[in-house]
Parts: sequence; C-alpha cells; structure tokens
Amino acid sequence: MKNKAYIAVASCVALLGFAGSTSTQAADLGGNCCADLEERIAELEATAARKGNRKVSLTISGWVAEQVVHWDDGVESNTYITGLGTAFASNFHIVGEAKISNDVKAGYVLHIEAIDSDVYSTNANRADGPGLTGSPNSTQVLYSYWYLKSDSLGQVSVGKMSQADDNVVVSLDSSGTLAAAYWVGYDVFGFNVRGNFAPGVSLSWGNASSCRGWGGGPGDCDGLPRNVVRYDTPAIAGFSAAASWGEDDEWAVLGRYNNTIGNVKIAAAVSYGETNDQNIAQTEGGTLKYTQAGLYLQHMPSGIFGIGGYGHLDQTVNPMNNPATDTWYFKGGVRLNLTPIGATIPYGEYLGANNSAMITDSITETSQVLKGSSTSWWGVGVVQEIDAAAMSVWLRYRDHSVDVPGVETKDMTTVVGGAMINF
Repeated sequence: MKNKAYIAVASCVALLGFAGSTSTQAADLGGNCCADLEERIAELEATAARKGNRKVSLTISGWVAEQVVHWDDGVESNTYITGLGTAFASNFHIVGEAKISNDVKAGYVLHIEAIDSDVYSTNANRADGPGLTGSPNSTQVLYSYWYLKSDSLGQVSVGKMSQADDNVVVSLDSSGTLAAAYWVGYDVFGFNVRGNFAPGVSLSWGNASSCRGWGGGPGDCDGLPRNVVRYDTPAIAGFSAAASWGEDDEWAVLGRYNNTIGNVKIAAAVSYGETNDQNIAQTEGGTLKYTQAGLYLQHMPSGIFGIGGYGHLDQTVNPMNNPATDTWYFKGGVRLNLTPIGATIPYGEYLGANNSAMITDSITETSQVLKGSSTSWWGVGVVQEIDAAAMSVWLRYRDHSVDVPGVETKDMTTVVGGAMINF
C-alpha cells in the first residue's frame, strides 16, 4: 500500500496543478479524480515489469553470447556467425523464491534461450542452425521447474531441468574459460567427416565420439535437460549428492565435493546414469549406461588451473555389437593479471576417445559404433575478462581428427572469436 499511497499523492498533486492552470478541465474532473486513481494504479501495476510480488521475489539475469567461426573440413572452408548453441545460447534466466518458514523456501526457475543460429546444427550446407524447436531465430525453454528447499534437509525439484548426471564435469570449471572451451565439440558437431566412406555410409563429427543418441558428445552424454524429479542433499563439509528420475525411464545419481584447502581450490564429481527410453537409446529394449568423473584444481595465488574429465559409455541389448566407449579430456591454463580491465587467461586442451565413432548406413538404416575407431582434438586459446562490463572475449583454435578402420579421413580445424556479456 505504501507504493500506491506515494503514487496517489503524486498523481493528485499533478492533477491539482493542472487544474489550477485549466479551470474548465478541473470542473470536468470533479470529485472522480482520486476515486478512479486506485483502479488505474492497479491496472498499470498489472502491465508493468516488477521485481516479484509481496510474497515471491523475482530476479532476472542471463547473457548474450555470439561468435565468429571459421571452419575448414579438408575439402571446403567458410566463416559463419553463430550463437554458442543449446545450453549456452543467449538467454534470460528468471528465478523467484518465497520464504515458508525459517528453514523452508519455495521457488521456481524459468530459463528461456534465444536461438539465432545454433552452432550444434550448422554444417557445410547450413549456415544458420536450428535449435530444439527445429528452426533458427526462435526461442526455446531450457529450464522450467519449481522447488522446495530446506537448509537442513535439501532440495526437491520438479520439471524440466538438468538431471543429476548433466553437466557433471562442465559445472566444475571456474577458470573463466568455460564459454570458450569444454569437452563437447560443439563447433563441428553437425558437420560430416570428409573421407572415402562406402556408398550410403557417413559419419558426423558429433558422432566421432558418439553418445549414441543420448545427447552431448564427445563428453557430457545425457547433456540436455529433461522432465525429471530431482533431489539434492545439503552440503556437509564440502560433500553433497543428488539423484534424479525422469520419463521414460531415466535415472541418475551424483556425488560432489567443493572446498578450498590452503591455497588450492578443489572441485570434484562422479556420476552414473541409465536410460531405456527408446527415443534416446539406439536399441529397442536396451539400456544406455554412462559413468563420468571430473576434477578441477586451481592454485589461487598463481592462478594456475587444470580440469580433467572421464566418461565411460556402454549399453545392453546390443545387436550391432557396439563396444564400450571411453573418453577423456584435459584443459590447463593460468589466470594472469596483465591489465587492469580483468584477467587474461591462456589455456590449452586435449580430448581423446577409443572405440568411439558411430557410422550411419542410409541403405541398411542402421548405426554402429566401430571397434578400433578413435578420435581426438587439441586446441589453444586465450580469454580476456572485462570486469567493468561483466564480459569475456575469446579467441581459440582447434584441430579435430578421427580414425576409422579402412577409411582415409580428413582433419577439421576451426578458428573462433567470440564474446559473452552477462546481465
């Protein structure tokens, strides 16, 4: 009521002043001026952006991120302008929370992405990649869920969100280089590998270390938010855990550790997940099983950091005799204070995977992970933080290669310059 009282007083003062200069209009307004004011204020409040209501808060944040990608697949080269792809695209993030008791809160999260061109689905024949909705220049819902949180008992969440084994290794990285580089080959994901494949046979770079339809790749399989019920424990001495179940059917568990010991920041996680959803798994009645683990270390005084990730993917009901796939990743660098505008962060990275390439045969309409196949990439880059603008700017180079038994393949390289500004 206090805000309404202020508005009412100010409005009446303005109207009285207006009446003093135009007596005829004042006579017309009569005694209905302030009688109608309350209704008008309520109408304005209903159409204005506000910071929550009197019970539930509202906080809006997000970022805008775009990049210039120059690619060379060994046969053709070109330059595209894209976003960072689903889960890292430009977005606005809405969070609200209300206090139920001294220990319990209720809240919600709504995360909407703006897809101009999704880098995951660009390829040699498509410069503007569609997002999850199937078209570029669209919006899509990444997260939409509510939660109940107790400081002593943990948090229960229901809706579309990250399952317990989503972003396990990615979320450990606090080096400042995450937007520029992590263990998913997103810049080349939708491109086909060039090589002398048999007629009807093809291999995309996204399947050079395949998650077999589960999402993500080469790392972070089960890497897209889904409709799940999730429970997160409170943190005790740096340790915490999470578990999730979702349709149709998928479940995962997670253990985490975050702490600073002396001058060293430590973040570690291990997870295990399964799905038998036929829309995800490659075999009817089969189950995909994914284990991943990661460790992040940073020496705070010097700024030296390193992150490592490991993933192991296997399946049951395996008519194509697909071998298990192992993927590993390392990124190391240093946060340097070379300028007053923010940290300068050079880094290098390497990813490798064995028994990893999943080819597709359009003639037999089958897909198969090839035993003896392998893939790797290495890259270097630098990120410049601009503290005054909550912004990061980066430049990086990556060289991708894949080995397929009996096939001569060409490497693919990318040079990328981009930026992300937070709000």
